[in-house]
Amino acid sequence: MGYPAIPLTRSRFDTVRRSFWIGGAWRDPVAGRDGPGTAVLDPSGRGAVGRVPLGEAADVSAAVDAARAAFPVWAAADAGERRALLHAIAVGITNREADFARLISAEMGAPVDNALTTQTRLAAEVFTSYAEILDGHAWEERIGTSQVVQEPVGVVAAITPWNYPLYLIAAKVAAALAAGCTVVLKPSGDAPLNAFLLAEVIAEATAEVGAPGGVFNLISGSGRTVGAALVSAPGVDAVSFTGSTEAGRAVAAAAAGTVKGLGLELGGKSARVILADEPDGTEVTGLEEAVRAALADVFYNSGQTCTSCSRVLVPDGLYDEVVRLAVEEAAKWRLGDPALPGNHIGPIATSAQFDSVLTHIDQGTAQGARLVAGGRASCEDIPEGLVEGYWVLPTVFAEVTNDMAIAREEIFGPVVCLMRYRDEQEALWIANDSIYGLAGAVWCANHSRAERFARQIRAGLVTVNNGEFNVRAPTGGYKQSGVGRELGVHGLHHFLETKTIQW
Repeated sequence: MGYPAIPLTRSRFDTVRRSFWIGGAWRDPVAGRDGPGTAVLDPSGRGAVGRVPLGEAADVSAAVDAARAAFPVWAAADAGERRALLHAIAVGITNREADFARLISAEMGAPVDNALTTQTRLAAEVFTSYAEILDGHAWEERIGTSQVVQEPVGVVAAITPWNYPLYLIAAKVAAALAAGCTVVLKPSGDAPLNAFLLAEVIAEATAEVGAPGGVFNLISGSGRTVGAALVSAPGVDAVSFTGSTEAGRAVAAAAAGTVKGLGLELGGKSARVILADEPDGTEVTGLEEAVRAALADVFYNSGQTCTSCSRVLVPDGLYDEVVRLAVEEAAKWRLGDPALPGNHIGPIATSAQFDSVLTHIDQGTAQGARLVAGGRASCEDIPEGLVEGYWVLPTVFAEVTNDMAIAREEIFGPVVCLMRYRDEQEALWIANDSIYGLAGAVWCANHSRAERFARQIRAGLVTVNNGEFNVRAPTGGYKQSGVGRELGVHGLHHFLETKTIQW
């Protein structure tokens, strides 16, 4: 299937939003159209690319009230009506995918082809997947003398981050709408522009299929004001949050006051284990490909992927060879203008995250890890005219041990930690020796050994060799990486209540 081409360069633009999408209309903030707002900055160094309003508690109340008013109508809609809305949203995203890609690239720094494919088309695919799931979902079952029914939980607060802004919005909003819930969305303040464009798409879709206007509501603002008000609002029945583990703890504490349903996708420090072909051997079939895949997993999206496996575990007998291959592979990755397509690395998305990544790189060196590639970028490394951007070179550390900060803390940048292990038992121990359990990966030519090892990794998503991502299968974390699952039928269940009717 062909897709329309998008321009290879981004012209200077400034997207100013002054209103929230509430109850099926653009509604001015309580502070007025000229009230407080916040600039959206291009992390590559081009300056401000937009501005959005800052909501207050009263704006949150208005959005929640609109969602509550729409809920009875939408909850009563049949699967066909819900499917029609989800399909219309998917088509709307596809029709405006070039606009979404340019916005996402500008506001969070993803190279434009990343912003088009993974960031935008994957979001449309998520909406399509939920339209298809509704075709065969069983909403009721008979168990003896009881009828067990599934019903929508109610009003959902969706709070999303900046690293995959549109896709992560889709994972929450599509599932909630499919379940018959209404939604209030608070996007990241660092990458909110795509959410306002999505509101336009959803406005057209709701009008097309006749869905109530308040089925989807959008309000921007700070986590401390808008986020806190949403999570604690009595009119919100469930919260779906993606972000850091620290922030997730605060969300959980705030939601506990009204005992809301809670879905959390939080931090990760995932391990990728390269296994020898046989337990007593040192040969790895496809070792170069294994190293290439390991680095691409971390360098893609500038390392700002929750599920990336930044701890790469290598058999001791192959360690020096893997370090050599990793250095060669890292040299193939370059910093590049995110307005251009290509296999390059864009900037870190925010100033705070940029500082955090550099701090971790300094910690790694201070604690004895050996920096073999990358690190801080010099002016010669940075794309011409973009020296004010948040640039970090694709970085590889060798001689990393699991007690180092760079092996235990989520860096969320393009930093690979190469670690030794003596045998599979030690590899498994290292992989699971973490407070996190979001993802993992195994590379092994022996499929049965790879699967056996993957089953022992304590994580919600484990990739074997170059396994393909599947939007119909659930993702989520063990341990302090989260609560609940997103995507597929399992993601739908998070937004449903189960009722038993006795006869």
